[in-house]
Amino acid sequence: MAEIVTLAEAISAAIGDGDTVAMEGFTHLIPHAAGHEVIRQRRRDLTLIRMTPDIIYDQLIGAGCARKLIFSWAGNPGVGSLHRFRDAVQNSWPHPLELEEHSHAGMANRFAAGAAGLPFGVLRGYRGTSLPAHTAGVADIICPFTGETLTAVSALRPDVAVIHAQQADKHGNVQYWGISGVQKEAVLASNRSVVTVEEIVDSLEPRPGAVVLPSWAVSYVAAVPGGAHPSYALGYSVRDNDFYVAWDAIARDRERFAAWLDEHVYDREPVRQASEIVAAC
Repeated sequence: MAEIVTLAEAISAAIGDGDTVAMEGFTHLIPHAAGHEVIRQRRRDLTLIRMTPDIIYDQLIGAGCARKLIFSWAGNPGVGSLHRFRDAVQNSWPHPLELEEHSHAGMANRFAAGAAGLPFGVLRGYRGTSLPAHTAGVADIICPFTGETLTAVSALRPDVAVIHAQQADKHGNVQYWGISGVQKEAVLASNRSVVTVEEIVDSLEPRPGAVVLPSWAVSYVAAVPGGAHPSYALGYSVRDNDFYVAWDAIARDRERFAAWLDEHVYDREPVRQASEIVAAC
């Protein structure tokens, strides 16, 4: 059953050095505040998984948290490259970064297989590409019914999934709505999970198209209003497009990036105590 705790407590309990961590959220509900707490707690040697690594993974990589990245696309959406990511790959700064690249469909099928407790997923993708020759966990498989050659991709089973959502109730049931990616699958595929939310409410009101994660599927819930910034949480905040543009210049220079980390991550005030969160419920 989910525990309602502070963000610092959730990250401390859920994520250790060397863990495999999936931080998911597509376009919105990206768990930036949780990523910053991972940086503050100076976690190291993490294998980071994300279908579309963007600014938060650029920050984690630049801060020295990551050893390996498993992904399908990486960039500063609408702007350009991730410069801390590029620096790690091209110049091994702050240290070398191992890469494992898949397609979007491959990653989605891997998460779905992990969520279903299956050893692999099956799709028609990868055929005719060079990815299978350079990527672990990809193999040809023959359909036992049609004889068709398909692609099998190994299931993803992260140690920890981290997502952001709009609401949780007092019992730790979580609800999110709007554009959704593979948050649900990531949580169900992982051994542990951390969900930051905009607010904790008395009860969850049904919403069209919403996804509900029951308390038994979630490890820790932390109330972190604005925890998706600079991405957005539908119904609560809007996307900070100016920050995405500004990040390009911040991330290009190592010293400027380090100064940004000091001011906006390491020196940030601690979040509320768990007792305050529970009392506010």
